[in-house]
Amino acid sequence: MKIEKIYALGLLLVTMSSAAQVFSDVDPDWKESDAPTPPAFSQSRLIPIDMPPYFSLQFGVDPQTISITADGIVRYVMVASNASGSLNAMFEGLRCATGEVKTYARASANAQWSIVQNPEWQSLRGKQSSRHALAFARQGACEGRTTRSSTDAIVKSLKNPRPDIYQQ
Repeated sequence: MKIEKIYALGLLLVTMSSAAQVFSDVDPDWKESDAPTPPAFSQSRLIPIDMPPYFSLQFGVDPQTISITADGIVRYVMVASNASGSLNAMFEGLRCATGEVKTYARASANAQWSIVQNPEWQSLRGKQSSRHALAFARQGACEGRTTRSSTDAIVKSLKNPRPDIYQQ
């Protein structure tokens, strides 16, 4: 009986250690490249992002603003609009390896970009999560914890969504 308890405790510790490694940062020495100036975007080029039916806002990403950096960040402009015509844009970075998003700048319709002071990485699944960024990650930017191979692959995936892509 005592050996069984020790074995169970050991198995639990190994499992917890493995889980901690899976959820830890892939590369502890990783450093983000400098974010460029927010790019210009166009409403006429937006590719819609599928959102749950309870969302009143519509989201779309301008494919000409999507870039993949050498450090694995997908940067893009996401545009949110509502039925009355209000528009807000966010210049964001998505890190598939850790499931995080960062907003570098924001703009409203016909306004210049407002740079976010001291932007920080936020979990795609936390209390303050960004549902549109999670949807973008699932629908095109990421393949699991890996960034897609090219911006063309992201755009192709966004234009040809899988019917079961949005899961809560």
